[in-house]
Amino acid sequence: MKKQNKKLIAPIVISVLFVIYFIVYFGFLITFFDGFWKYALGIIPIILSILMIAVCVERIKEIRSGEEDDLSKY
Repeated sequence: MKKQNKKLIAPIVISVLFVIYFIVYFGFLITFFDGFWKYALGIIPIILSILMIAVCVERIKEIRSGEEDDLSKY
């Protein structure tokens, strides 16, 4: 396995874990609320999951372009 491919594992695993966490946590909260809050708590995990996936895709692009260490720029 290439060294670059090994660096892709952590962002993907963390992103998947966060998406699962968002869905389970907010799914649990939805069971306690009715009306408006039920819909609001249904939209929040969808938005957070989309953002997490977007961040993961951006990180994968950075790793593939060779910018593994972004903090060294600052």
